[in-house]
Amino acid sequence: MDIVVLRGVSFAYDGTPVLVDVDLTIKEGDFLAVIGPNGSGKTTLVKVILGLLQPAAGKVELFGKPPGELSDRGRIGYIPQKATHIDPFFPASVEEVVGMALLSEVRPRAAAGREGRGRILRALETVGMGEFGRWPVGRLSGGQQQRVFIARALVTSPKILFLDEPTTGVDAETQTSFYDMLDRLNRQEGLTIVLITHDIGIVNKHVTSVACLNQRLAYHGSHEDFCRSDVFRDMVSRGDHLISHEH
Repeated sequence: MDIVVLRGVSFAYDGTPVLVDVDLTIKEGDFLAVIGPNGSGKTTLVKVILGLLQPAAGKVELFGKPPGELSDRGRIGYIPQKATHIDPFFPASVEEVVGMALLSEVRPRAAAGREGRGRILRALETVGMGEFGRWPVGRLSGGQQQRVFIARALVTSPKILFLDEPTTGVDAETQTSFYDMLDRLNRQEGLTIVLITHDIGIVNKHVTSVACLNQRLAYHGSHEDFCRSDVFRDMVSRGDHLISHEH
């Protein structure tokens, strides 16, 4: 099943092209890494898919509909850049932060009751944060806050999860365990994942496909084929931080 379909999508800020004639299909069960240099349009691409920005040209479908016509937004999880940079004195518990995602549902009162708390606790258990529900979220480490925001995205039972540079500023060991968790969500839970990143060196043992973007889509296919492609060789020759690991 095709969850996302883009055909001939272009977008510009104040007349400056950011996306040019992009064709892209994301299928159910994909674990897609979207890579490219700064200013290549990666974040803009996700915002266009989500309907947060309107393309200047082309067609966008999300679950078979234009994004603006999608009634069940709970099927989409989105963690933007710097979402986990929380003030240490932010007065909310981990459970409260996760539960905020339920307030936009059709039945917010039911979501806030016993049923809602059960969903919150299950989401926290899924990301290994079940014992931290009562903790102030500002007291957690950066890696723990990442997991809380994943739980917040999961609490509405999404079918696809978008993450924009989720490991910025997090140490390598924490990144490894974080990507292992995403791999489990993808393989065992069937969650479709779209990950925007500068460096796929640490995650490419997990991703199933790669989209290389620099205004235009230079490559979209399997990670294995990407590592053998001219696009990959060109990026390496320019010194881009991409490391090839076999599956």
